[in-house]
Amino acid sequence: MQVGPLSVKSLARQERSSLLDLVQGLSPEQWAAPSLCENWTVRDVVAHHLSYDELPAATMVARFTRNLFRFDRTNEQGLGDLADATPDHLVALLSRHLTPSGLPRAFGSRIALLDRIALLDCMVHHQDIRRPLGLPRTIPAERLIPAIDFALLAPPIHAHHRITGLRLVAEDMTWASGRGPEVTGPGEALLMAVAGRGVAVDDLSGPGVDVLRSRLNR
Repeated sequence: MQVGPLSVKSLARQERSSLLDLVQGLSPEQWAAPSLCENWTVRDVVAHHLSYDELPAATMVARFTRNLFRFDRTNEQGLGDLADATPDHLVALLSRHLTPSGLPRAFGSRIALLDRIALLDCMVHHQDIRRPLGLPRTIPAERLIPAIDFALLAPPIHAHHRITGLRLVAEDMTWASGRGPEVTGPGEALLMAVAGRGVAVDDLSGPGVDVLRSRLNR
């Protein structure tokens, strides 16, 4: 599916709007619950996702440079900035930033690549929250397909070693990628497995699923 830059920005906004709808209704217990991100609660995931949006561009570039452009170190520093943010504060922050603004503002708002990062990052972290809380949803195919297409290539995802020699086939939308033994299942589960979430493999099947599971368990 080919999606233009303006369309991708719109899809990223739609995904953030869906995330806002979710977090507005969470209980204090749900905010404090574990997410799929190791050692991060639901609150931590939301805070991380928003941690770039209000940083001045110069500060953001300096932070990436200081951390040698390692996303893990930069993410932890950003999470620390919002360590004291309450759920109400995070909801208000998300409401102000339904159109992601942090990275595009720092590195050039005309770079379509960054809109794809925004869409993918929000979708994966949205599911990092929903899955452990037992709150499934149906993601529109027009939003999911460009996200999973980009996940196959995005450097922070490191998907190559997981999916090489496998063919991924979505059962609930028209999407497939790769060659080799098939791994089939819902598009959302394929996305989460590609993004390194081993729990999603339980929703997949096919002759290639054991290979994928072994790679995720390394």
